[in-house]
Amino acid sequence: PIAVIAKRTRLAARSTRGEGARMVRTYRENGRMPRLLVLGAGPAQLGVLAAARGRDVTVIAADRDPSAPGFRYADRRAIVSIEDEPAIERLARAEEVDGVVAPGSDHAVAVAARIASRLGVAHPLAPETATLAVNKLRQREALAAAGVAQPRSLVCRTLDEVADAARALGYPVVIEAPDRSGERSVALSADRNALAAVAADALAEAQGDYCLVEELVAGPTVTVNGFSLDGRFVPLTVTDREVAPPPAFGVTLAHVWPAELEPFAIAGAIAAAGAAARALGVVTGPTTTQVLIGDAGPLVAKLSARVGGGHDGELCRVALGIDANALSVAVALGEQVRTHDLAPSHGVGAACVRFLVASPGELREVRGVEEAFEVEGVRGIRIYRKPGHVFKELRRASDRAGAILATGATRDDALDTADEAAERIRFVTRAAEAVA
Repeated sequence: PIAVIAKRTRLAARSTRGEGARMVRTYRENGRMPRLLVLGAGPAQLGVLAAARGRDVTVIAADRDPSAPGFRYADRRAIVSIEDEPAIERLARAEEVDGVVAPGSDHAVAVAARIASRLGVAHPLAPETATLAVNKLRQREALAAAGVAQPRSLVCRTLDEVADAARALGYPVVIEAPDRSGERSVALSADRNALAAVAADALAEAQGDYCLVEELVAGPTVTVNGFSLDGRFVPLTVTDREVAPPPAFGVTLAHVWPAELEPFAIAGAIAAAGAAARALGVVTGPTTTQVLIGDAGPLVAKLSARVGGGHDGELCRVALGIDANALSVAVALGEQVRTHDLAPSHGVGAACVRFLVASPGELREVRGVEEAFEVEGVRGIRIYRKPGHVFKELRRASDRAGAILATGATRDDALDTADEAAERIRFVTRAAEAVA
C-alpha cells in the first residue's frame, strides 16, 4: 500500500505542478500577481515570508498571534490559528490564492496540502504524503514498511503501558505526542521517578489517545536539508545541532555547517534522509530530516516535508548560494524548479545560526543590534519579539529571542563570530513579578 500511495503521489504531484506553472504564467500575462498564503508568521516562517516578499507575489500571512514578527513581510494579514482548517480554507477562497505554503512548522503542512487540493491550486505535496509527514506514528509505520532504519518506539495509551515500554526500551526514554509538532510535545524521562509526570503531559498534549515512547540513541544528531525533484533527492546542507540543557529538551541553540562527521557518516545520513523522503512519497519540494548517528548506523528520527524552521534556508543561502526559501515559494506556486537551481553557486568555509535567549520577564528594549552587525562575518540578525513580550524560561523553540547568521573560514570561526555578536546584544527585561 505504501508503494501504491507513493506512485499515485508522484503522478498527482507532476500533474498538479505542470498545471500550476501554466496558471502562474497566465496570471502574469494578465497583469495579476500570484497570491500566496503563508501559514504562520512566527520566527520559523520569517525566511519564506521574506523570500516571497522579495518577489512579484501578493503575500497573505495567517497567524493567531497579532504581534507575530513575520507580519511585517505580508501585504495582507489574517489573525487566525493555522490549525483551524475550516477558517484557513475560507480565507484561502476569499483571497483567491494561487498557492498555500506551511514553512517551518509541521502541524500546518497537511492543512496546506488538503486545502490546496480542494481549491485545485498547485502544491508540491499530495495530501496523503503530507499526512504521513506530520503524524509521527504513521510516519514510523511508512518508514518501517520501506525498511528505513529508525529508533525503537512503542505506542502507549495508558500510564501503565508507558511504564512497561520504558522498562522494555531502557531508560532514559523520549516521550512525545505524535500528532503535535516541535519540542513542546517532546520530553525526556531519565528514570521511572520522572516518568508519570512526563507521560501525563504527553498524553494531555496529544490530539489522539496515545503517545510514543522511544529509545534515546547515544550519539550525535544531524539535520539533513534537502530538496526533491521528480522523486530524486538532492542533499543541500548537513548540520550539527547544539541543544539547550535541561529543563529544555531538543531545543536547538545553534545549527553549524558543515557537520563535524567523517565523510562516510555524512554519506550515510544523506542516504537515510533520501530513503525517508521516498518512503513517504515526497516527489518535489524541501525536506528537513533529523538523523541520529548511532553505533549501528544512521537512524531517521523524523522527516519534515518543509523547509527547516531554524533559519535553515538562510544558512543554505550563505553557505552554498542556494536559496531554499525562494525555492519553497516557487514550488508552492507551481513553478518548475530545475536541477541547476540546486547547484551551489558559491561557498564559504563554514556557517552557523546562533539562537539568542533572553532572561525571563517582560521585554523593555533590545540594545546593541547595530553594534552586533559590525562584527565581521555576521550575515544577518533576527530579533523575534517587540517590547511588551513576556519571555518565559527556555523550554521550547518559541521561547528563543532571536538568531544570528554568521560565516567564517572554519566552524570555530563562524561560531566565534556569532558568539561575539551575541555578546553585544542585550535584551532588557523586568521580572515577571513586577509585570504582575
